Amino acid sequence: MPEHNNNPKPDDLSDNVEKLQNMVQDTIQNIEKSHETMEFSSGEGKEQIAEKNKRREEAIQGMREEIKDEYRHQNDMD
Repeated sequence: MPEHNNNPKPDDLSDNVEKLQNMVQDTIQNIEKSHETMEFSSGEGKEQIAEKNKRREEAIQGMREEIKDEYRHQNDMD
């Protein structure tokens, strides 16, 4: 019976910056799409979209900070 290796694979962090940049772009696109939706929404719907966009913008700030950290980390390793 073959033995199974239960050790987790090491994380491949080499493309983290690229993944994070893609996530930022996707989130920005979602904000832009939501602005179009807002035009056809009523009061409560607009409020919900605005709140969601606020959270999206906060997430973008966090992702951008993470991109900076990853970039620094990758360049320190070289």
